[in-house]
Amino acid sequence: MNTPRLHPTAGKAVPLHVQVRTLIKERSVVGDLVDEEGRLKTEAELVEIFDVSRVTIRNAIAPLVEEGVFARKRGKGTFLRTNVQESWVGNLLGFQELAEIDKYEAGAEILSQGMTADQDPAISEALGERAVWHLRRLRTANGEPMAIEQAYYPPEIGLKLQEYNLADIKVYKVLEDEFAIDVVKAKQDIKAKLATQEEAALLNVAPGSALLTSIRLTLTPQDRVVEYLHSIHHPESFQFSIDLVRRRL
Repeated sequence: MNTPRLHPTAGKAVPLHVQVRTLIKERSVVGDLVDEEGRLKTEAELVEIFDVSRVTIRNAIAPLVEEGVFARKRGKGTFLRTNVQESWVGNLLGFQELAEIDKYEAGAEILSQGMTADQDPAISEALGERAVWHLRRLRTANGEPMAIEQAYYPPEIGLKLQEYNLADIKVYKVLEDEFAIDVVKAKQDIKAKLATQEEAALLNVAPGSALLTSIRLTLTPQDRVVEYLHSIHHPESFQFSIDLVRRRL
């Protein structure tokens, strides 16, 4: 195994535990710090590898567990959520949850909301409903436009959501904690598109500019779709990062 190394970061002091956290995540995904079952090395082993204190290791690992990168199993250790190569190690987080992790001020402008039967047939098919509840928002980060989100829900979910403050709601937390809906995974497709006049005005870009668009289907353990999310992202404010590992065939 190649021993991970800590490096000084030019121009900005990065806390030691943040550097260690980044390296633990990167090296675990490629198999350096986990065994064949995905079990992460012990705290004592990580202390020796990184030459840091046990407190630093704990502060590095705790956010990774909260984000869902690792899962702790009592009496067994800490495990990578997936140790299957060629898989995207990603976390199913909402916009507000991402804002807390990345330390920016999230905002939202409600553009429209309510029941509709005028949606794309693919949305009706995915949700299994002829009429759905629709929420369209302009998402901002530190006051700057970041994305146009269109979220669609089955009526029994959407009509409950409209009772909440939709400008700063943590939808997944509400689904889990208030509605007792177990949100466990999502399927997401990403592609490029050109900005329409309206999209350009909302995102403060020139008409015809290249944008990123994504469609996410959020699922329960029974593969029921509880949210169909169509997002259009400002190209300079959003990026997707995927870790890939070469597998010998």
